[in-house]
Amino acid sequence: MRSIVILDDTTLKIVHIITRLIVGGAQENTILTCEGQHRLGHDVTLITGPSLGPEGSLMPRAGAGGYRVIVEKSLIRNPHPIMDVQAYRQLKKLCRQLRPDVVHTHSSKAGILGRAAAWNSRVPVVVHTIHGLPFHPYQSRLTNAAWIALERFAATRCHKIICVADAMSRQALACAVGKPEQFITVYSGMDIQPFLSAADRRAEVRRKLGIAPDRIVMGTIARLQPLKGHDDLLSVAAELLKAQPRLIFLWIGDGVFHQRIMARINSAGWKNHFILTGLVPPGEVPELIPAMDMMVHPSYREGLPRAVVQGMLEGVPAIVYNCDGANEVCMNGQTGVLVAPGNLRELQSAILELAQNEPLRRTLGDNGKALAAARFDANTMVDRLMEIYQRVQGERNAL
Repeated sequence: MRSIVILDDTTLKIVHIITRLIVGGAQENTILTCEGQHRLGHDVTLITGPSLGPEGSLMPRAGAGGYRVIVEKSLIRNPHPIMDVQAYRQLKKLCRQLRPDVVHTHSSKAGILGRAAAWNSRVPVVVHTIHGLPFHPYQSRLTNAAWIALERFAATRCHKIICVADAMSRQALACAVGKPEQFITVYSGMDIQPFLSAADRRAEVRRKLGIAPDRIVMGTIARLQPLKGHDDLLSVAAELLKAQPRLIFLWIGDGVFHQRIMARINSAGWKNHFILTGLVPPGEVPELIPAMDMMVHPSYREGLPRAVVQGMLEGVPAIVYNCDGANEVCMNGQTGVLVAPGNLRELQSAILELAQNEPLRRTLGDNGKALAAARFDANTMVDRLMEIYQRVQGERNAL
């Protein structure tokens, strides 16, 4: 039976702020947090910008969660001086109207504006979660410098900075964002039960997808967009299919690259080896994972790869690019295989090794399932967050 953590035996007013509720890891994490805190009896409000984009929207789930949802139209994803000033003013106004005990921000844009608004409104507890840093090696130095400066400023406007992986803390501190005592790791939680209960439906799912029992399926769950590594898999597809003709690529997700990727698959004559599901609601993802023999996640930028955790919960071993928090999920040689980002030879070799070694897939999958079930339960995440709020409150009361 799970523990219940309530600060000082009172109901808290908790406001979460996120830039947009598209289908994505940070958004799913935030909604699970809101749902969990609402179930514990707290007064929860979620403030979000418009949820626009080909990735799909989580607004229907948020609206059915029983907590308050406010859409602030000026809170948009891309920098916009006029809209950003308006968003800051609106967030500050909402903080004063709602009078929250805690403001918890998520994502970079909402994190910068939301922390400033909450801090200047004298909200007692202000925390921020880094799901993934906005500065990284794959954009210009000028852009990185701007984001680092903004994140340094925002770190002075909150009490604690929560990271979904230790790697996020290290990277932030290396760029002088925040102070070491501000950082706490809380692994990104998820509703694990649907994944655990779906794991034995392999034959049924394969029939629905039209996949023969003897095929070896490599699954990828990611938006079809830059830095997710789909092009790397396309680059090694010809050699993989030559060495192992039974391979099937099962790609779950949609995005701006969909049309271009399909054109490349068709021109290469690989149509019978690729299944692109398009956009799949998060609640249906557990039903598709049992079709996989391995999960291949060649993403160049991840806070914590939630898709890999989801696969592990169903006993699917992972091949993952070793960046950010990936090695805190995929333990090389224990729950999967880590590959140097962009090393196509290593990627190809790892895929073929698992494709040809069913006992190894089974061992890695069993180990991963045990790790994921113990570390990534959403209930554990929510309890840890409540403990952090309590700690901040206690530290402030002691001043």
